[in-house]
Amino acid sequence: MKKVKTVYDHIRSNNIKTAVLVVLFPVIFIALVFLFTWIIMPPRDALNTAISVAIPTGVVCLVWMLISWAFGDSMMLSMAGATQINDADPDYRYIYKSVENVALAAGLPTPRVYVINDSGLNAFATGRSPRDATVALTRGIVEKLDRLELEGVIAHEMAHIGNRDIRLDMFVITGIGVTVFIADALLRGITYSRSDNDGKNNTAAVMFMVWLAFMVFNVIISPILHMAISRKREFAADACGAQITRNPHALANALRKISGNSHVESLAKQNSMASVCIANPSGKRAFFGELMATHPPVKERIKRLESM
Repeated sequence: MKKVKTVYDHIRSNNIKTAVLVVLFPVIFIALVFLFTWIIMPPRDALNTAISVAIPTGVVCLVWMLISWAFGDSMMLSMAGATQINDADPDYRYIYKSVENVALAAGLPTPRVYVINDSGLNAFATGRSPRDATVALTRGIVEKLDRLELEGVIAHEMAHIGNRDIRLDMFVITGIGVTVFIADALLRGITYSRSDNDGKNNTAAVMFMVWLAFMVFNVIISPILHMAISRKREFAADACGAQITRNPHALANALRKISGNSHVESLAKQNSMASVCIANPSGKRAFFGELMATHPPVKERIKRLESM
């Protein structure tokens, strides 16, 4: 008899797949630099070049990650135009209490709660750790979902907090941002080297091949890996959310409603925000296909939830 997958099976499977995808980032980056520089130099020199490029890139990523760690959550909430609420607010007291109850069920500290004044249905979580976390909900999602559905959405976001997905996403987004910045700096360096090259060395050629490696990584590899990681974490958060509320069908129903109108004006043009929201805030983008989508197909998410 075929074994029925439990919530824990879904969580374990997605965690393993995410770990593999994260490891692929530096491995593919170093491999690309090596392969491109190998075209114009011996293998040993190409390997040394790849290592000499990877080390400073890693250091810059680490520094920028620390800056994002300190100010990232406040920047995200500011971009969203979110306003904090608490249990003293008569209009949103039940929302705060719902977050408080779900946090208790998840065994996590109660996060700060923010509301985004937008009729679209969406939500996201941010913060440096579970003790310093925030859940942001749009006005549309709190008005158009019933209490059980809303608790399912909140549980999904609490799962992101408990699974440290915020930390993971910050790492990925920061790494991609740094490689884009370095590629631009290399392009400027190539222009300078060519104007100052005396013909006795191939500095400009090496820099050009490294720049090509960065461009392939930034334009093709990074977006695909980032979207794959985001999709795996969404599946895991759905499974954990179902575990917290013991009601996967409520979250499935919420996703059906959210899929009809997930557009949020303040977030639609913030590409980096798409992966942290429960659904893409820019709405459907069928042109790019499922490969570049920040979220798994809603039908697949609902199917998994209803099978639990």
